[in-house]
Amino acid sequence: MKAQDVTDTLDLALAASGCESANVSTKPRLLSDNGSSYIAGDLADYLEDKGMDHVRGAPFHPQTQGKIERWHQTMKNRVLLEHYFLPGDLEAQIEAFVEYYNNHRYHESLGNLTPADVYFGRAEQVLKHREEIKRKTMTMRRLRHQTENA
Repeated sequence: MKAQDVTDTLDLALAASGCESANVSTKPRLLSDNGSSYIAGDLADYLEDKGMDHVRGAPFHPQTQGKIERWHQTMKNRVLLEHYFLPGDLEAQIEAFVEYYNNHRYHESLGNLTPADVYFGRAEQVLKHREEIKRKTMTMRRLRHQTENA
């Protein structure tokens, strides 16, 4: 893999994320290992132009990549449940998984929010809305309990 491969992939990821046009809470950063393509000067120049930070894991410390490795495991566990006879079928299943994972699946580590909620700065609004629903539900339960036991 060359630095150009990394920058091409980052271009695709940045375009797909919409962070160039969206109001995101934090600028994306690249977390990588110390492979030759990640320590290249061309990649450093590219990241500087994009205003992105680059964090490299400590040598011989694979735990640094734990989050993405866990994501890969979760995706594989879901995607490998079925047989795919055409490459397009597999691509569609992976795309559907990424959509679900980022926009619909609640993550306990994010306070039961979706990554999209956190990424686009909607976390506080979502939590406030949930608290309002909870308050209304509690009020309705109290009223129902009072009328049933009166």
